[in-house]
This record gives sequence, C-alpha cells and structure tokens, in this order.
Amino acid sequence: MKKAVILARSFARSAKDPLRLLETAGIQVEIKKDPDPENEKIVSELIGDAEGVLVGMDRVGEVVFTNCPNLKVVSKHGVGVDNIDLQSAQKHSVVVANAPGTNSISVAEMAFTLILILARKIPHFFEQVKNKEWGATSFGLELEGKTIGIVGFGRIGKNVAQYAQAFAMKVLYYDPFITDEISPYKKVELEILFKDADFISLHAPLTDETREMVNDKLLSLMKKEAFLINTARGELINEEALYLSLKENRIAGAALDVFTHEPPFDNPLLSLPNVIATPHISSHTREANLKMGNIAAENLIRVFNGEEPLYRVV
Repeated sequence: MKKAVILARSFARSAKDPLRLLETAGIQVEIKKDPDPENEKIVSELIGDAEGVLVGMDRVGEVVFTNCPNLKVVSKHGVGVDNIDLQSAQKHSVVVANAPGTNSISVAEMAFTLILILARKIPHFFEQVKNKEWGATSFGLELEGKTIGIVGFGRIGKNVAQYAQAFAMKVLYYDPFITDEISPYKKVELEILFKDADFISLHAPLTDETREMVNDKLLSLMKKEAFLINTARGELINEEALYLSLKENRIAGAALDVFTHEPPFDNPLLSLPNVIATPHISSHTREANLKMGNIAAENLIRVFNGEEPLYRVV
C-alpha cells in the first residue's frame, strides 16, 4: 500500500471529501503536525519512508529529498511553490504538483476586503466603540474615482480589478509577463504604478526577481495618502523599509496578511497604529479549502497510479 503524509495544516478542514478521495484510492494516509515548517530536518523526519507528501508552507528541499529516498511526489496544498526546491526535486526525480486557481476568488475577496477596511478605518472605529466613545472622530475615504495599482495580473489580480471596477475605481496594473494591455485596464511600469495609485495590492509570485521588490525606492514614490496591501508573499516587501515609511507617516497605512517570517509576533510592523495584520488567511474559505484539497489529493493519486498529475510544476 502506498503511503502519503499530510503536513498541510488546513487540508480537509472544511470538508472531509479530499481525505476520502485518498482513502478510497487505497492510500495509507498519515496526518502529522509540523511544529517548524521551515526546518527541513523536521520535515524529512515527518515524511519518513512515505512515497508522497501533501504540503502547505513546509520547506521541501535538498535535505528532504536526500533523507526521504522513497519520496515520489510533493503535492502543494495551494498555488505558490516557493517553499519547494524545484531544481532539487528534478535532480531526485520527484514530481511536484500544485492546485492553481483554487484560491483566486478567496484571495481577491480578502484583498478587496482589506482595501475597504483601510479606506473606512474600521479597526480605529471598532476600538473607539469598545472604549465607549461614540461619534466620528475622523473621516474615511470613498473608493469611487480612486486609483488601484495591482502588481501581478494573474487570476487573483484580474479578480481584484473586476471588484475595483464595480466600485468605479481606476485600475492600473503591472505584470512583465503580459505583453498586450488588457482592456479596460491600463498596463504601466512599476514606478508609475507606485507613483499614481491610491491603493497598491500585491499579487506577484515570489521569485528571485520579485523578492523585496517593494523597497525604499518604490515606497518613496507612493503618495502620502496611499495604502499598501499584501495578500501574496511577505518576502515581496523589504519590511524594514516599509516599517520606516509607515512609522514616519510617509504613506498612510498597510494591510498585511503575510510576512517574511511567520508567525510575525516579534515583527515591529505590528507595533504601528497604521498597520492592519491578519494571520495568513486570504485563502481560508470553505470553498477554496475544498477545491484546493480535492486537487491536491487528486495530484497525489494520479502520480501514485503512474499518471500525470492535474497540474504538474516539474
């Protein structure tokens, strides 16, 4: 019997259908809790002699592939595979598959929710009511006529653009992989986007080129009244530079669902009153969890059966 280890913490949490898929396929399933997802030694110990592993943000690289010679497939419970060393996987003849598109609505809705929360200062007014203070002490913003800049115009970015259009916002986007402008949205260079946008939402994948792409230079171009929203990867931002920009009120605020190191309990960004933080929950809806789990499970099953996964990365 083939054995698969489940490390993704939210796998089959909203419904047991993905787990039943694996069990019906005759796969021995072991669900294990990873106390330190960035520690490859621990990850490899948890995988042990299993032929397959279903991961969330667990780090899978040369240490894992060397220590787990039985491993044949790594199935990502999600889209981004920046936590998996793809070159090392190819070297060890391990298939890597992911579940693209499964969280595009959830993440886009979360990004736009954060935009609305920032615009209307919801945390500020919530604290005010909790402190038994009544009446408006400051003004929020209307979104109509404002400009949103979307960095990364894949499925999620396009969904955010549609929501923004419904609010009568102007939409700018930056994506080096899109050659033709997508009507009715305006493609611009990254510097122009940061200069002109009132709200900037990050939806780029994490690569060597995008790591800390949001740096001192780009932040210095932002309007003093502008906001930054990140529901993609924390490493897209140079957090020290962002901290200084926010602390010195050079930009109005930020909403962050992701951080370079998680959990970010010691991160100085959390000490700032103009920062909203959530615990990496953009894709955590019942619908996305079910779709993601089913595809991640199906990828494992197919590779175990000698077939191509639904979505092969390498």
